[in-house]
Amino acid sequence: MSELKSMEKKDTSADAPEARRGGRPPAGTDPQKRHQIVEGAGRVFETLGFDAASMSDVAREAQVSKATLYVYFQDKEHLFAAVCGERRDRNIAEMIAMLDVEKPLEAMLQTFGAEITRKISQPYVVAAHRIVIGVAERMPEIGNEFFEQGPMRVVNAFAAFLDRHAARGNLKIEDTVLAAVQFLELSQATIFRPRLYALTKEPASEHEIEKVAASAVRVFLAAYRA
Repeated sequence: MSELKSMEKKDTSADAPEARRGGRPPAGTDPQKRHQIVEGAGRVFETLGFDAASMSDVAREAQVSKATLYVYFQDKEHLFAAVCGERRDRNIAEMIAMLDVEKPLEAMLQTFGAEITRKISQPYVVAAHRIVIGVAERMPEIGNEFFEQGPMRVVNAFAAFLDRHAARGNLKIEDTVLAAVQFLELSQATIFRPRLYALTKEPASEHEIEKVAASAVRVFLAAYRA
């Protein structure tokens, strides 16, 4: 009987690993540790590039063991997606916050279109698109997450902005999601794809960005102004 009670005590403690660890999060769930890894990985990818960087490089820069690194991220592709995700979320939050329906429509479209192109032309954004395209066929979950949490978040927020202007009688649009995509594509015309395919190495000048955005606004309002 005493042996049974001893075993029961051991089982109870085994079922409560949190108590033994002083309440630390289970392996792979500590947000501070994850942030530490992602920040370190970001520095490595910026310095070495995706192809040259290794998980050993990331572990060394983030000051964690490789075993810990693999608890949080199963491979380099998923780690890179996480790095892109954090930066993307900051950029998207800033862009969405710009959409002020109380400001003049034409000026707001110009500002938003130009800022979209500035953000998407940044070197790490271009690199992220290339890498995601490269792994999307064998890792579709990365491509899906990148698209849904990136471009589609911007599209949906912008479509909601257009809905409000349509409700005020400023625009006449049947499908605001389609119209949002059209404007975003117009704003990037001649700038993003040449960067994506390495036809041009440097981001577009401010003059070119503003010029393309102004053209996008003219075309968009010609089609949709009430």
